[in-house]
Amino acid sequence: MHVSFSADEIAAIVQPRAVKGATTETLRGIAGLSGAAAGDLSFLGNTKYKTQVPDSRASLILLPADYAGEPAAGQIYMWVENPSAALSLICARIQQSLWPKAEPGIHPSAVVSPRAKVAASATIGPLCVVEDDAAVGERCHLQAQVFVGRGASLADDCWLQPGSVVAAECRLQARVRLQPGVIVGSDGFGYEFVQGRHEKVPQIGIVEVGADVEIGANSTLDRARFSRTLVGEGTKIDNLVQIAHNVIIGKHCLLCAQAGISGSTTLEDYVVLGGQAGLGGHITLGKGTKVAGQAGITSDTEAGSFLRGTPAIPFQLEQRINVLKQRLPELFKRVKGLEEQLEELKKSSSRETVG
Repeated sequence: MHVSFSADEIAAIVQPRAVKGATTETLRGIAGLSGAAAGDLSFLGNTKYKTQVPDSRASLILLPADYAGEPAAGQIYMWVENPSAALSLICARIQQSLWPKAEPGIHPSAVVSPRAKVAASATIGPLCVVEDDAAVGERCHLQAQVFVGRGASLADDCWLQPGSVVAAECRLQARVRLQPGVIVGSDGFGYEFVQGRHEKVPQIGIVEVGADVEIGANSTLDRARFSRTLVGEGTKIDNLVQIAHNVIIGKHCLLCAQAGISGSTTLEDYVVLGGQAGLGGHITLGKGTKVAGQAGITSDTEAGSFLRGTPAIPFQLEQRINVLKQRLPELFKRVKGLEEQLEELKKSSSRETVG
C-alpha cells in the first residue's frame, strides 16, 4: 500500500475542529497507536486505548473532541468529531488510488447481448456475461466474470466484483456493491412432499436490493417463490450470509457473517444480527431489534429487543443465567453436603428413638 499525504492534505480531508503541533514528516502509513512509528498516521477510535496516546510515536493522531493532551515534539494532534469516521475518509482517498475504476467500455472477451442496454459510461470487464433485456446503468463497474441475467437491471453506480451474479429479472438500485461471489437470485429452497417424493416448488419471484446496500463475499439471496425478496436501502450484509425466499429486510440493517434467515421472515428497519444468528421462518423482528451472535430466534420480537441464546431470551436475563451456570458445581456440592447432613440427622434421630 502506497500512502503519501502531508499534514495539510490530511486536514483538508478530515476538517478537524482543532490542530496542535507540527511535523516535517510525510504521512506514509497507517498504524495502531502502540505500533506506530514516525511517518505513520494513527487514531483513537476506542477509549480503551486512550492510555496509549501519550506514548505513541505516530506523526499525526486523530483524536475525539473530548481528549485532553499535548502532542510531543515532531507530532500533530487533530481533534475531530469521530476519529474512526475521519480515518475512513482518508482510506477512501487511498482506495481510489489503489483500485482506480477502469475506463468505460466493454472488454473484448465479455459476452453482451445486443438486446441488453448498457450505459456508455459503464465498464464491462473480462469474461462478463450480460443477457437479453438486461440493463446496466450509468457508471456501473462490472469486474471480471460477472453474470447479469435476462431482464435483470442495475441502476447507476453499482459495483459488482469478480464472480458475482445478478440472476434473471432481479434488480439492484443505485450504488449497490456486491463483493466477490455474491449470488442475487438463486432459487428459493422450496419443496412439497408428494407421494413419497420431494417435488420442487417453482420459484418465480425476484430479488430487489435497495440503494446503498453492500453485500459481502459469497452471500446468497434467494429469489422469491412469488413476488419479491427485498433488502432495504442502506443495509449492510457481511460475508457468508443466507437470505431465503420472500424475506423482507428493512432499511439500514446490519447482518454479520454466517447469519441465516429462513423464508418469509421480516426484519424491520435498523435490525442487527450478530454472527451465526439464525432466524426461523414466518416471523417478524421489530424495529431496532438486536440479536447476539449464535442466537436462535423462533418467534416475533418487539421493537428495540436485545436477545441472546437459543432459544433467545432478553440479553440481560441470559447474562444472569450464564453467571449462575458457573456456580452450579458449587451449588451441587452444597446440596450434596446438605443431603449428607440430613442423612446423618436422620440416623442420629433413629438411634435416639431406639435408645
